[in-house]
Amino acid sequence: MAYPAPAFPTTPAAALARPLKRAIAGRIVSLFNDQARGERPVARRPDGLFGPNSVAWRVHGDVASMMVGGIAGLMLQMLYPAVLAGVWDHSQFRNDLAGRLRRTARFIALTTYGSRAEAEAVIDRVRRIHGHVRGTLPDGTPYAANDPELLSWVHVTEATTFLEAWIRYAEPDMPGPDRDRYFAEMAMVGAALGADPLPRSRAEARAILRAMRPKLRVDDRTREVARILLTRRAETTWQEPLQQLTQQAGLDLLPDWARRMHGLPPPPARPLLRAGTLGVARTIRWAFS
Repeated sequence: MAYPAPAFPTTPAAALARPLKRAIAGRIVSLFNDQARGERPVARRPDGLFGPNSVAWRVHGDVASMMVGGIAGLMLQMLYPAVLAGVWDHSQFRNDLAGRLRRTARFIALTTYGSRAEAEAVIDRVRRIHGHVRGTLPDGTPYAANDPELLSWVHVTEATTFLEAWIRYAEPDMPGPDRDRYFAEMAMVGAALGADPLPRSRAEARAILRAMRPKLRVDDRTREVARILLTRRAETTWQEPLQQLTQQAGLDLLPDWARRMHGLPPPPARPLLRAGTLGVARTIRWAFS
């Protein structure tokens, strides 16, 4: 994602902590940026789609809650047959899951923090890709990635899980108007991608989720994609505990009905899981402070 360069204070205690903060911040930056391709963190630009006073800037800048929300969002998205088919038929997720997740994170960073030109360019690129993604479901129903309802499902699940993770692990007392404003802001990106319907409040998002539930399915392909997502190996040893913790916290974030569809048991030691995730979230925020 996009983060400002760590601002290291000059007090004696801060000087002692500086190497640790640099190490943590450096590893997080490497996690979201493909250094082999010369990728660097997206610079925060005030002339983008949202700006520094937006709720999106606040929510999307938190590494741990975005990772947690991302897992929950993916588990919800794959329940919609056409979304699953697009991933199954047209994605290299089996061989390059880390790359796919990194590209998704970069899209979010560019549309949130990049300039308007950068945001519009990456949205146009995704729309062009969607134009080539089409096929047929196992039951013979045709699908296309640029279908407004498909895009709506991806949008509403993503926005919902990012916000819910932020509330749980960063701002439990987030005011109701700010929660609604987040959906109103994110609707700008959804509309640019062609999604419809689009929620502009938390209540509207919940209504869309309810309305879509009869169309959701789980089959062998759903279970296989979920298995690959949840059993993927970390790229480096240090990432393993972070990945395992955020995955379990993401599954914990799922609504009960989605957990049942995936056949997931209740997470073990839920209070410890949430406490551990909160501790990691606070540590990463400290590293970038």
